[in-house]
Amino acid sequence: MYNNISTALLPRSSSAAASFGRRRLLSGTPFSNSPSNLGKKNRNCLFRRPGFKSMASISTEAEEKQKPWLLVGLGNPGKRYSGTRHNVGFEFVDFIAESEGISMSTVSFKSVFGKGFIGDVPVMLAKPQTFMNVSGESVGSLVSYYKIPLKQVLVMFDDMDLPFAKLRLLPKGGHGGHNGMRSIISHFKGSQDFPRLRIGIGRPPGKMDPASFVLRPFNKDERQELDFTLQNGLEAVRILVQDNFNKSATFVNTPKSLGTTL
Repeated sequence: MYNNISTALLPRSSSAAASFGRRRLLSGTPFSNSPSNLGKKNRNCLFRRPGFKSMASISTEAEEKQKPWLLVGLGNPGKRYSGTRHNVGFEFVDFIAESEGISMSTVSFKSVFGKGFIGDVPVMLAKPQTFMNVSGESVGSLVSYYKIPLKQVLVMFDDMDLPFAKLRLLPKGGHGGHNGMRSIISHFKGSQDFPRLRIGIGRPPGKMDPASFVLRPFNKDERQELDFTLQNGLEAVRILVQDNFNKSATFVNTPKSLGTTL
């Protein structure tokens, strides 16, 4: 599956930043655009609200809760791939960013990158710009630098083995033939213990080559259904980071239709 997609090196130019959505970040949050300017101590407190003071007695559990979630969408950079099935991971990250008011204005560790909050939970959004098949180069570096627990790394990507516009949230698992996931697992030193949200794109019709199928755009009806799916996916992500995996998985697995009101 997806074996013929390009593995070209990182392009010189980055994607344009996603527009601000309905909520703005709190002013004064100490976000830095350059990881090279961050000391080891600062890496663990990037997302603290203004005025927050650390306490010597803070528990390990509380420290863990303050670590950000890394939400990664997989895709290929460039206009050629924009709006295609293989890029629904990118599209979903942009949808989250716009909905939560998170600016994707930074290029960091070979990814278009943004920092913000979902509710009171700090999150980082990333769209690796390495091309799909070597996504792990970017994701592995982000996880290593920011010391993010793998259980707080959610990877969102297209899946031909799911019916179109269906979602499946899993706590861990293999790559399933997806080269982007294969690369990420490799850069996680073989660990598969991180959550992933699979976005169904359906199977290619007839005898169409899968590599050609994933680069096809969506038609009008598919676009309407996919937009509804992304809205449900956004709610699932909100539940995941603010509550827990099981509650989010229950939401994802509950049948919904276009007439469902969230």
